[in-house]
Amino acid sequence: MWVIVTYDVGVKRNTKVRKICRKYLLHVQKSVFEGHIREKELEKMKWELEREIDVEQDQIAIYIFDTLRYSSKDLIGYQIELDNIL
Repeated sequence: MWVIVTYDVGVKRNTKVRKICRKYLLHVQKSVFEGHIREKELEKMKWELEREIDVEQDQIAIYIFDTLRYSSKDLIGYQIELDNIL
């Protein structure tokens, strides 16, 4: 499946959340990640993220796409260098 993860978390937790997301997905904007992920990996990532955030103050949104058949992506402006590609 393809996912897009966005987050808005407190400064103290920002680095930890970013490191967790980088383990599973590509970092495409400051607080946005995307990529292909297996269901078990997604569940593990969600579990790790839930342990790090304060659910009263932080928010993480995960958009899940079963298929990209009818989707497209238009990028306007600069592109961040993808530094975590294997």
